[in-house]
Amino acid sequence: MKKQAVNPYLPEYEYIPDGEPYVFGDRVYVYGSHDRFGAPMFCMNDYVCWSAPVKDLSDWRYEGVIYRKNQDPKNRLGLRLLFAPDVAVGADGRYYLYYAYDFMGIMGVAVSDKPQGPYTYYGHVRYADGTIWGRRKGDSFPFDPGIFVDDDGRVYLYSGFYTPVPSIVTGGRRLRFEGGYVLELEKDMVTIKVPETLLFPKEGEGSFKNHEFFEASSMRKYDGKYYFVYSSRHNHELCYAVSDRPTGGFTFGGTLVSNGDVFLDGRTSESDARNYLGNTHGGMLRIGEEFYIFYHRQTNRSSYARQACAERLQRLPDGSFAQAEMTSCGLNGAPLRGRGIYGARIACNLWSAEGCGRYDGSSPAKRLKAHPYFTQDEKDGDEAARQYIANMRDGAVAGFKYFSLWRLEQVAVHVRGNAEGCMEVSADAGFEKLLCSIPVRVRTNDWHRFSDTAEAEDGVSALYFRFRGEGALDFLELELI
Repeated sequence: MKKQAVNPYLPEYEYIPDGEPYVFGDRVYVYGSHDRFGAPMFCMNDYVCWSAPVKDLSDWRYEGVIYRKNQDPKNRLGLRLLFAPDVAVGADGRYYLYYAYDFMGIMGVAVSDKPQGPYTYYGHVRYADGTIWGRRKGDSFPFDPGIFVDDDGRVYLYSGFYTPVPSIVTGGRRLRFEGGYVLELEKDMVTIKVPETLLFPKEGEGSFKNHEFFEASSMRKYDGKYYFVYSSRHNHELCYAVSDRPTGGFTFGGTLVSNGDVFLDGRTSESDARNYLGNTHGGMLRIGEEFYIFYHRQTNRSSYARQACAERLQRLPDGSFAQAEMTSCGLNGAPLRGRGIYGARIACNLWSAEGCGRYDGSSPAKRLKAHPYFTQDEKDGDEAARQYIANMRDGAVAGFKYFSLWRLEQVAVHVRGNAEGCMEVSADAGFEKLLCSIPVRVRTNDWHRFSDTAEAEDGVSALYFRFRGEGALDFLELELI
């Protein structure tokens, strides 16, 4: 039986945010940053690549390390961090990888003969006189590259960051932080041909009210239209804008996805979020007539352990896209089978009795100490890692979308901790009707299985699990029988 795709779509131990997906040949390649589980900062690991057959987005293959922090001559000690990358194919048929070292304020380029690398250092984006972009007075802050090669071979580089970075961080240079920029490169993929212009102002005329540009530039072209994807000032959503040309005339399209499902189904406030909020970054992918949006979620009550997710997009008759909801079945192409064991890690909704919160800002683990969260016991990179939902207290809910239920007879949960009560299971988030109520009593760090008979209607359904009782438990797996 074919393996199912779930969200997050990469293995439990892998933390790849900022994913940019591309089809090269008969495979989909995803390029992203690389977080380190338990780290105090973003993107502390080297770049790696994952790929999957176009015809099977459940079968992801690790392509290895493709670029190391210390390969750039300006980072020989490896102290600066590789933030969100992007990749494009040049006129010479080679693959060009663009990156920015954290908040240094310069942009590097590496090159490879293969999409999966490895990549070697090529140069820094620079002016014709050799001056590095970001080193000249009046330059904007080079950040979050979005590289795009048009059908006519012209090369465009998109960049920008909302929040001004102190000049002491950028080496004493006062750079511009007015929104999202575009510049044109020569066919050598590194020399500036047309200087930058402000494309997406973060405020004032031309900005997209309530969805202003923040970061995460990403460009695609479909059916003669240019689709610019970006993270808005809300930070938890990816939006898009559309134009007939790559250097201007963009109109706001809407929200593609929010990692808290904000702006979906009438939820306009972060207080209504269905999952814990934090930054997100990603790109669009088209395979045949199907469209997807790649993004990331947060784990470990932190902004620094993010995982890759993806959802199918619905394209409306007028060519626009509806906002996708977070699901557990993302790239699967269909609901998950209503039989078998599933990791609690694939929950797409998670909240406490008090709702959700944001993982950015000061001391999130302290602020949210009574809230549930995704985590693991093993160290970063351990392929034996098992993720689970930790700290489910009275009223905490984990939601899974969607399953194809057929003659469901029993539901079981695998839990541990120090808790006594029950795990209620419902097809609706309001728990208006229970499918079952599983008695739970644990006083150990070992995983235990508890079950109850279930009554559910056949068909496609969400499943929500709510703990009611005293203490706190960890939720490893659910089992549908």
